[in-house]
Amino acid sequence: MSSAGDASSGGRLVAACVVNELIPDHWGDLDFTAIDKRPQPGAIVVDTLGLVGDQQVDTRFHGGTDQAVYAYATEDLSVWARELDRDLSYGCFGENLSTEGIDVTGALIGERWAIGTVVLSVTAPRVPCRTFQGFLDEPQWVKRFTVKGWPGAYLSVAVPGEIQAGDRIEVVHRPDHDVTIADLFAVLSGDRERLARVAACPDLTAKSREKIAAIVAAVDAGSALD
Repeated sequence: MSSAGDASSGGRLVAACVVNELIPDHWGDLDFTAIDKRPQPGAIVVDTLGLVGDQQVDTRFHGGTDQAVYAYATEDLSVWARELDRDLSYGCFGENLSTEGIDVTGALIGERWAIGTVVLSVTAPRVPCRTFQGFLDEPQWVKRFTVKGWPGAYLSVAVPGEIQAGDRIEVVHRPDHDVTIADLFAVLSGDRERLARVAACPDLTAKSREKIAAIVAAVDAGSALD
């Protein structure tokens, strides 16, 4: 579990971040990346595709309605800052929401958060990539981030509206299952002990369900060869 607080208690939005500018993607396979997010002052409109003013370049893996917003806990960011012995500013992981007092990685798939006049639904973990590693300039970052198991969460926008730093984050719905962002991330990262439980989760997005189905098929194929 991450170092953030109990997901059921709610928390606070510390910063709302959008892309500062597109920068050359020297590490991935596209010309530019929108990973460079910065905190914004005042109220920000949030529509079904995320924070207005934000942008995603690699839409194969980022953005869309199921991954409209990315949240990361400031408690976890602070631990990384100590371990890496460097300053880590809000938004430097490419997150749109820097949160406090809510266990983002421990949130249930399908859990809903009310922030300002917006309602968000927790959908999936962030999977680290070469661009993330290159932007931070940390060797072996993809492996290290994966092993730590604190991926943060993507969210869809159930109710558009406005948010701003300082808004309370209230958990307004928790589904009946017990599958968390951490569970789904673990299975996507190779954990097979939780596979059956995660595969049965009714709130997986279509993309997550497709990934899990592929893992199940590979496991079944391997068992058939034994």
